Amino acid sequence: MKDRPDALLVLPTTRLDAQQKQLAELTTQSRLPALYNKSAFAEAGGLMAYGARYLDFFQRSAAYVDKILKGASPGELPVEQPTRFELVVNLKTAKTLGVKIPNSILVRADKVIE
Repeated sequence: MKDRPDALLVLPTTRLDAQQKQLAELTTQSRLPALYNKSAFAEAGGLMAYGARYLDFFQRSAAYVDKILKGASPGELPVEQPTRFELVVNLKTAKTLGVKIPNSILVRADKVIE
């Protein structure tokens, strides 16, 4: 029986957001491939990230604040869901982990870190 996981899926949490670099280093040192929800994790050394573009959240938030300051009722504003997602692959980390990323993933990636 195997005592360790094959990979790790890191779910969104503000506690982990503050530890991006440390978590990426820990998973790489442990030779544990990990998929994160924010591109910043992959940029900090994590293997891959797939999730909503956070820049879009900030821009949409500013638009909401503008509408509220101009008199709109917050309760009447529509609820929005993300429409743009990004995939970031860190090939340097993949090489360190001995993981082969298929070309079908690389061609779909918004950013490939080499």
